[in-house]
Amino acid sequence: MQNDNVISVLNNLIETCKDGENGFRTAAEGLTNPAYQTKFREYASQRGDFARALQAEVRTLGGDPETSGTVSGSLHRGWIDIKSVVTGKSDHAILAEAERGEDIAKAAYDAAQKETLPASAAALVRQQAGQVRQVHDAVRDARDMEKVTTH
Repeated sequence: MQNDNVISVLNNLIETCKDGENGFRTAAEGLTNPAYQTKFREYASQRGDFARALQAEVRTLGGDPETSGTVSGSLHRGWIDIKSVVTGKSDHAILAEAERGEDIAKAAYDAAQKETLPASAAALVRQQAGQVRQVHDAVRDARDMEKVTTH
């Protein structure tokens, strides 16, 4: 795989992470459960760390890394609706929207893992993908728990 293609794959993940970082931060502001707020702030921080690691990898490959998520990217990544969901909505609704965003992040990482990447990039993507799956499952489980307690 040429570096341009690798850089494109990694930049897509950077956008995904930045969108997730912003989405989790916004969701944390709307959640009423302090434990969820704390976890979502941790997830936002994690996604910022992921983006910085991916940006460093892009620089190593001689590319110009993405520095933020994009509005068009957000539409595809599921986080664009989080702002509207947060306003006056239940924790369950916010968790459901966050899980939808994580479905898309998981899919982005799954697609990236199918690409032929240099060893260091492949290892980074694989490691981050595992953590994305863990967060997705934790958000899904919280959503399910919240549904049980509110209905």
